[in-house]
Amino acid sequence: MALFHFRAVSHSGEEQEGRLEGADQQAIVLQLQQRGLIPLSVKPAGERNTGLLSIKLGPGRNGTSERQIQALTQDLAALLKAGVPLERALGIMIQVRNRNDDTRLLSRIREGIQRGQALSAVLAEQNAGFSPFYLNMIRAAEISGNLEQGLADLAQYLERSRLLRDKALSALIYPLILLLVSAASLLIILTYVIPQFQQLFADMGQAMPLPTRIVIDTADFIKRFGLWLLLGLLLGLLYARRRLREPGVRLAWHTLLLRLPLAGPLIQRLEVARCSRSLGTLMKGGVPLLAALDIARQTLGNQQLMKVLAEAGHDLKEGKRLAEPLQASGRFPPLAIQMIRVGEETGQLEDMLLRVADTYDREVENAIQRLLTILEPVLILGLGVLIAGIIISMLVAILGINELPI
Repeated sequence: MALFHFRAVSHSGEEQEGRLEGADQQAIVLQLQQRGLIPLSVKPAGERNTGLLSIKLGPGRNGTSERQIQALTQDLAALLKAGVPLERALGIMIQVRNRNDDTRLLSRIREGIQRGQALSAVLAEQNAGFSPFYLNMIRAAEISGNLEQGLADLAQYLERSRLLRDKALSALIYPLILLLVSAASLLIILTYVIPQFQQLFADMGQAMPLPTRIVIDTADFIKRFGLWLLLGLLLGLLYARRRLREPGVRLAWHTLLLRLPLAGPLIQRLEVARCSRSLGTLMKGGVPLLAALDIARQTLGNQQLMKVLAEAGHDLKEGKRLAEPLQASGRFPPLAIQMIRVGEETGQLEDMLLRVADTYDREVENAIQRLLTILEPVLILGLGVLIAGIIISMLVAILGINELPI
C-alpha cells in the first residue's frame, strides 16, 4: 500500500485536502467518490502537485484513445436513451465492437456493474484515460438520476472539443509543409548550388559585388556551422522546455503569450471557449458551481487563466458572483463577461456558458482561417523574394565577369 496526497471538494463546494493509503491512484479516486467527494488531484505523497490527476482524457496505458472514448460514450448514451438497461447496453456494445481493447474495457465495466457498482466507480477503476472531468460528469448524472442525458452531454462536449482541435491542426498542415519545403529549398541552394559559383568567381580573380559576397558568406557559414547551429537550437529547446516546468517561468511565459499581437487574442478565445464549455457542461450535469469551476480550471492549458479562475473560486466562497472577479482580472473578453452576468441574473448560467463556448468556438475557427489566409501568401512571397535575391546576386557577379577585358 502506498501513501497518496489528495485534493477534493464536497458537493457543497467545501475543499478538502489530506492523505490516504491505497494500491494506486485509481483506488484513492474510488475511496474519495465513495465518501461523496469530487476528486481534483491525487499524487504520491512527496511529489510536486501538478493540479491534475494522472488519469487524463487521452491515450491510456491500455491504448484507449480520446476518439474511442468519445465513440463509446455516444453509443452508450444512444442505447440508454432508447430505454435499454445499462448492463444490457454494455453487452450489446461488446457484441458489435470489433476492437479487442474496446471489448476488454467494456467487459470489465460490465462486470463491475453486475457486482452492483456505480458506473462512475467502475470507470475510476479502469486505467483507460478517463479524466476527472469525465468521471465527475458521470457521477453527477448518476446522482441526478439522468445518466443517459449526462452521457449525451458528455459525448457532445468531447465531440465539440475534438472537432475544434482537429480543425486547427488540419488548417496548420499546409503552412507547415510550405515552411518546411521553403527551408529545404533554401538550404539546398545555399549549401550545394552557391559553392559552385564561389569557385568560379575565385578562379576569375575579380572582386565580387556586395550582394554576391553576402550570399556566398552566408552559404559558407551555413555549410561550416549549420550542424552546430542545429545542435545549439535543439539544446536551447530542451533547456527552455526544462525551465517551463518551473511554475514561475511557466506563468510568465503563458502571460507573455496572452500579450502577443495576433496569437494572444486567439489563445484567449480558445481557452475561454474551453473553460466555458467545461463549466457549462458540468453545471448542466448537476455539479455545483464552485466544484465545477475548480474542475473546469484543470482543463485549461494557460497558467495565467488558471490563476484567474482559482482567484474567482475564492471570491465565490465570499459570496461574489462569477462575472465580478473575471471582469476584474482583465483576462476575459467583455462579451463573455456580459453573457455570464446575464446568465447569473436570469438563473440560466449553464446555458449561457454553453452559448459563450459556441460563440468563441466560431470566433477561433474564423480567426484561424483569417490568419492562414494571410500566412500562406506571405510564406510564398517571402520564399520568392529570397530565391530571387539569391539569383540576382549571382547574375550581377556573372555579368561583371562578362564585362572583363579579354
